[in-house]
Amino acid sequence: MIAVQNVSKLYRLYRHPFDRVLASFAVEKRRGAEFWALRDINLRVEKGEVFALIGPNGSGKSTLLQIITGILQPTCGRVLRSGRVAALLELGAGFNPEFSGRDNVYLNGEIMGLSRKEMDRAFPLIEAFAEIGKFIHRPVKEYSSGMYVRLAFSTAIHVDPEILVVDEALAVGDAIFASRCIQKFEELRQRKITILLVSHDLGLVKRLADRAAFLLEGRVVMQGTPNDAVNQYVGFALDRERGIHADRAAPDGVAAQSSFRHGDGTSRIVDVGLMNTERQTCRAFTPGDSIIVQVRAVFHQAVHNPVVGILIRNRIGTDVFGTNTRLERLDLGSFEPGDAVEVEFEIDCLLSRQEYTLTVATQHWDGLSQDWLNDVLEFKVVDTKDIAGVLNLKTRVRHRKLAASPEPEGSSASRS
Repeated sequence: MIAVQNVSKLYRLYRHPFDRVLASFAVEKRRGAEFWALRDINLRVEKGEVFALIGPNGSGKSTLLQIITGILQPTCGRVLRSGRVAALLELGAGFNPEFSGRDNVYLNGEIMGLSRKEMDRAFPLIEAFAEIGKFIHRPVKEYSSGMYVRLAFSTAIHVDPEILVVDEALAVGDAIFASRCIQKFEELRQRKITILLVSHDLGLVKRLADRAAFLLEGRVVMQGTPNDAVNQYVGFALDRERGIHADRAAPDGVAAQSSFRHGDGTSRIVDVGLMNTERQTCRAFTPGDSIIVQVRAVFHQAVHNPVVGILIRNRIGTDVFGTNTRLERLDLGSFEPGDAVEVEFEIDCLLSRQEYTLTVATQHWDGLSQDWLNDVLEFKVVDTKDIAGVLNLKTRVRHRKLAASPEPEGSSASRS
């Protein structure tokens, strides 16, 4: 269990290095500007929970992890931890570059409080998972970044932690290693290991986390389901990139069903419909059905060639399919304030038996959001067939029985 209670972290910024010396003698005019890296952070991560921190660079995520692991002390507030903590923070921390990989593994084990006998039992598992071969006996200063992170991650997960803190550990790993790490995270979750994760891989956050928090400028903007946190982060990132502010007005009508809304307000989506081929409102489909999505929007500003789009996600928030009128090469023309548009998308249901959400949006031709409604409707696909994945592709299977192959000449059977 981890409890972060009213944690703040203050740094003082000095114009010149000597100002720091003068500040130690309480020379008031040389005290430096205040920079609050964290402000009034309150979080609670329960035992066995996977909790993710997301947000742009500079939002305080890594600083918070360092305070939670005890590397930094907060300016005010406190952190309560229950259990042995293993941390995998920035690349390069925790290993002595002059020591071999093996020596660093044993050193980390001793720091964690494990006996030599316990490390002797754990080392073969660490070595096998890291897969760095003979380099395990070479100084880690000779390692590539991928080799380093493989050994560091393998060490962290095999020293019997009760709390695992990971900061972008998979960012430098290859696809095969990342897949193995994800499987390991799933195993740790089943063992009720508490995991605190920072990642810019939003798909990974949706897949692994039970809950997530969105940090911005040292504060927690929101915490809740991974899908809701990611939606708010993506909406913020899109709006900031284009220099606009997210819509903070109270949602009404169809928008009240959305998990998050953003856009510049050039248009507003006023209705979203989900229908079957008989044009009846429908929330359950079977493979092979047609799904009709109807989007109606009203324009508040003049616009030429707006774009209307849809996005289907599965129950954990992974994007499954998306398209829009620009990708479908359909020009909608010009609109004046007060005009409205209705666009229908008809798609074949090739989805597997799951629950899904529908996201809809109106945009400018260059991709700037006018109105974006995340997860505005839910629907499910029902089927008697069990398949893997999210797609139910039309499969045709053929087979034939082959005659036994004759023994090749010179085989051991013929020689005998």
